[in-house]
Amino acid sequence: MDTKPLSIIAVLAMLATHSFQVLAQPLNAEQLVAGMEDTLWSDSNHGRFTMRIESEYWTRTLELEAWMDRPEHTLVRIHAPKKEAGIGSLRIGDAMWNYLPKVDRTIKIPPSMMLQPWMGSNFSNDDLVKESSFVDDYTHELVATDESGEVPVYRIVSTPRPEAAVVWSRLEFRVRADAIPVSVAYYGAREQVVKRMTYDRVQSMGGRRIPTRWTMVDADNAESRTIITVQSIEYDLPLDDEIFSLRRLRNPQ
Repeated sequence: MDTKPLSIIAVLAMLATHSFQVLAQPLNAEQLVAGMEDTLWSDSNHGRFTMRIESEYWTRTLELEAWMDRPEHTLVRIHAPKKEAGIGSLRIGDAMWNYLPKVDRTIKIPPSMMLQPWMGSNFSNDDLVKESSFVDDYTHELVATDESGEVPVYRIVSTPRPEAAVVWSRLEFRVRADAIPVSVAYYGAREQVVKRMTYDRVQSMGGRRIPTRWTMVDADNAESRTIITVQSIEYDLPLDDEIFSLRRLRNPQ
């Protein structure tokens, strides 16, 4: 009996089995974090958002428009309420400026102020304009997997790279297998959670499924929170460099 065909079939079966095993392997921690960033931001995007800032004593809502061309450029503009309309924040590389139309003044934000609240919210300047990169500035370790739901959720602990100019002692992500984020916990110097971001209301928007509500809460005050809701967003647009200029920051039109 000629055994050559059986050998070929056996080899093909072995290759198919190996390919299936490779495909079936879960992504590593860095791939999951990179996938999460891509889900939220992609290479470029333009969207409209509402930001609701809640405290123990007052609540206010801002209407925002934002453009991002990763990894170097971000522009955020406030459209409402009227008294704050026109205020903008621009990032080019590691430099950031705020524009205040009432006094027609552009202020450069020093690195020491990047973790200060943006417009009184629970989001820092860095959170909003994304100066730091989770993938580039941290190393990542997959520490647990939760398979109790329809989609596996991975818990990832991220620690700063020695050369990274970041202040968080670590971050803990929960990311679904389809690269949709569930939460991020931010740890301070004392290894305590300072604030936590949760993501929910997953919907199809901009040609992909994304969480459309992002809630940032202070760990020591549950009544202090900021909720960003995505109203509309487009991804992978060709954005003109002129959008990300000091001239455009001062003159929206």
